[in-house]
Parts: sequence; C-alpha cells; structure tokens
Amino acid sequence: MNLRDAFESAFGTAPDGVWAAPGRVNLIGEHTDYNDGFVLPLALPQGVVAAASTRSDGLLRMASLQAEGRIEVPVDTLTPGSVTGWAAYVAGTVWSLRAAGHEVGGMDILVDGDVPLGAGLSSSAALECSTALAATELHDLAIEPSTLARLAQKAENDFVGMPCGIMDQSASLLCVRDHALFLDTRTLQTEQVPLDLGADGLALLVIDTRAPHRLVDGEYAARRRTCEEAAAALGVPALRDIEPDHLKGALDRLPDEVARRRVRHVVTEDARVLQTVTLLRAGSTREIGPLLTASHESLRDDYEVTVPELDTAVDAALSAGALGARMTGGGFGGCVIALVEADAIEVVAGRVADTFAASGFAAPAPFVAQASAGARRLV
Repeated sequence: MNLRDAFESAFGTAPDGVWAAPGRVNLIGEHTDYNDGFVLPLALPQGVVAAASTRSDGLLRMASLQAEGRIEVPVDTLTPGSVTGWAAYVAGTVWSLRAAGHEVGGMDILVDGDVPLGAGLSSSAALECSTALAATELHDLAIEPSTLARLAQKAENDFVGMPCGIMDQSASLLCVRDHALFLDTRTLQTEQVPLDLGADGLALLVIDTRAPHRLVDGEYAARRRTCEEAAAALGVPALRDIEPDHLKGALDRLPDEVARRRVRHVVTEDARVLQTVTLLRAGSTREIGPLLTASHESLRDDYEVTVPELDTAVDAALSAGALGARMTGGGFGGCVIALVEADAIEVVAGRVADTFAASGFAAPAPFVAQASAGARRLV
C-alpha cells in the first residue's frame, strides 16, 4: 500500500499533498553548531515522507506506518510535554509554528520513513521538516527556509526537550543534490559546495554500527552546558569566537581540564571544517581524508562522545585503506563515515564487518551515501 492509499485508509479521505524531507550525514563539523560554528552536512536519499490534509475542527491527528494507532490532540492545547514519542516531533513543529504567530490549524498527517532510527542520521529533523513543509504549504504561509529551520529546531529544543543545534534542520531543508551545505550557524549564511564523489572515483561509505544512539539522556546537554560555561568564562559570545592562534592562551585561562578538552575540540573542529571547504572548492577531495580522521580523534579524546563500536569501525576502515574516517552525528552510538576509493567499498565494508564479528559486536549495516536534494513537495 502506498502512502496516499494508507492515508485514505487511516483518515477516510485522500491527502491534500505529500512532502518529503531527507535525513543527513555530516561530512565534518561535529558539536560545532550549538557553539555558533561551522558545519558541512549533506542530505541523504533516505528521509521521511508525510501525507497531510487540513481539518476545520482544530484537531491534529497523527499516524505513522512505523507505529500502531493514531494520536489526536487539539492544536490549541499543544504544550511542551503534552505529546511524547515519535508524534512529539510532529506536534512540536505545529506548536512551534503557532507559537511564532503563524495560523496553523487542524491537520491529518501520516508519515513514513526509511532513515535508520537511532543511527544519528537525523530522522527527527526529517520528521520535523516534512511536517513543517506540509503545514506551511497547506496554510499558505510564506516562511524562508532558514527561518523554518529555526522553527523546527525550536520544536526539538523546547517541545521534545533535545538541545540540538541548527544543523540537522538546515540540512534537511536546504541541501542540494551533489553538494554539501557549508553553513555558518551564527549568521545562517550558506554555500553549496560541490561534492560529486562518483566523478572523482570516490565514495562516502556510511557504516551504521547498530550501537544504540542515545542523546536525550543528558550527555549531549552536559557538553553543551560545558561549552556555554567555558565561553562565558573566556568572555566570548561563543566558542566560535576563539581563533586557533589564540587557543593555547584560552585553554590556559580555564582551570578545568574537562572544559579545556571540550574547547579544544570545538575550536580545532571549526578550523577543520574551513580547511575541508577550501579543499573541496579546489577539487582536492581526496585530501580531506586526514581531516576526517583528525575530527574523529578529537571527538574521541577531547569531546569524549565515541563508543567502542565507533572507534572500532574507524580503525578497521582505515586499516582497509580508507582515506579518512570519523564518527558522524552526536555520538554515543550511531554511524561512522569513511571516504574510500569507489573500487574499495566492499573491501572496507568487509573489514569492518569482520572486525565487528571478532569483537562480539552486532553486525554493522553499511551503505553508500549520495548527496541528495533537500525537503520538497512530491505530490
């Protein structure tokens, strides 16, 4: 049964439209977005598709092909915490639009997705952005994509309770096929950086380690809080404002070793993003490999967000000839990316699988990422 037929079965009428929003993988720039820094994500072919229609009674009815039952709530009673689980991302997006003064009324919405859940590929942002696009078009709202990304982020921050930065929603709404999105998370200025890996004989191998990806348990929030406290102690608006040449002096002013490690990661990671963009602009794609690996080492040692499965996958990929490899996403589980020669995909994936088996880990799930288009109306 296709989504339109499933919608009619669930709600009794045909949908007014169908919208899609992609998941994302971040090439480089991890834990920099909530520090006003730089990120470089690309959209995936996998995403969330939402079929939706307006209602005249102010009722928000939500269903998912991945979940049993239907959730119903009046839009004028939406408050943080009033809806939980997967539906919180849908309801939170409607709440955020309304809280910003936009007239969004009742809706029927049915969602379907193929982003691996819990893998750190931003299935939550894809859910928010497909909902946001459906809601704005159905209610004839003219909202700039960058503003819509902020509203989707607010849904996740304030309604769901996950203090994420702006990267995921921006990637889902703004990415362009065969490009990575260079985003300044302070100014929201963007640049579409060419990333046609196939033309260079390369591939970006994504390895879902199947290690459970848990972020709302406090670790992510703790790191964000440490960064904010360190920025305040250093007298800067955000860690983005510390220049690499001034890093040593900044670290010397921090009495806490944990804070020093966190600051070192953010400042050096921002620099790595800028170096990666420079290389991609010049067509020197292979040369970004060492930057990816350096990013992982920093996330492992200074930011302390890796787990054994992530470290094992990176080490195995590099030993099999990957040009560079790193964890991607918030960490504590999820995925690794490896930049590989196109003819080495099976060799690298096989080495990771064999190493996981020898380590007693669950079998990983590899796939090749294609830089894809951002959110759009399908029907």
